[in-house]
Amino acid sequence: MKPLEQMNILDDFMAGSLIGHRKYGEEASRYILSCILNREIGKLNIVTQKYLIADNPELHAIRMDVYLDEEDEDGQAGEIFDIEPDKNDNPKDVAALPKRARFYHAKIDGENIKAGSDYSVLRNVVVIFIMPYDPFGLNRMVYTVGKRCVEVPELPYDDGARTIFLYTRGTEGNPTEELRQLLRYMENSVEENACTKELQELHKMVKAVKQDREVGLAYMKSFEIEERIRREGEELGKINGIIIACREFGKTDEEIVEYLQSKLDITREQAQKAVSGMPV
Repeated sequence: MKPLEQMNILDDFMAGSLIGHRKYGEEASRYILSCILNREIGKLNIVTQKYLIADNPELHAIRMDVYLDEEDEDGQAGEIFDIEPDKNDNPKDVAALPKRARFYHAKIDGENIKAGSDYSVLRNVVVIFIMPYDPFGLNRMVYTVGKRCVEVPELPYDDGARTIFLYTRGTEGNPTEELRQLLRYMENSVEENACTKELQELHKMVKAVKQDREVGLAYMKSFEIEERIRREGEELGKINGIIIACREFGKTDEEIVEYLQSKLDITREQAQKAVSGMPV
């Protein structure tokens, strides 16, 4: 794990620590979203590491990195945003991104409509992936995806769901200069890349968050957990050792499956078998 002072906003821990920070989180989030969406952003209620658990333990749950719930000036519900910094360029995972986005939308919708409610109350949802790799190979900085009628593409069809894929190094398309500068800074969050007044303010927030004692302690704890899982994995055999250590730290089976996939070269099915005690 890299030192906290060297982390960029594109790193999961730093993104969550900045956007979820009690003092700087909302201001930083509003600036980031305003650059991405090119509009003013209302009041934000922020949840980092939000879990949407399935009713059946055998079904897939998700952990969203940063979940933001918008309110307008009158206190009316605005859009819901899920921001996912993603540095995992494993070809299999990249190919699955569209279906991952589809599942995230479905889980968010299911969480935000009560029994007996009319479908018209469903909120607009924007899932945003920010990545240092090109998910679709067209060298675009922005890929905005929404549903449309195949036979009549110009037919108005808006179900309130959008997915935005942001490639930090893309050169094609016409994103705003403000977004270009923001993404460059998010990938490499150093002072030299804070080239505007707004980014300089964001950089001050990033430095303050890194110096926050609570953030430092949280990072040390995550580092200690990672190291212990690694050590016990080496001592007891990688897969079983990781499972045992993860359970000691209270991780759910779903979290353990995701952790095994991220650390070992195994499929999701193999990870699920290991967690359930079956031979891989």
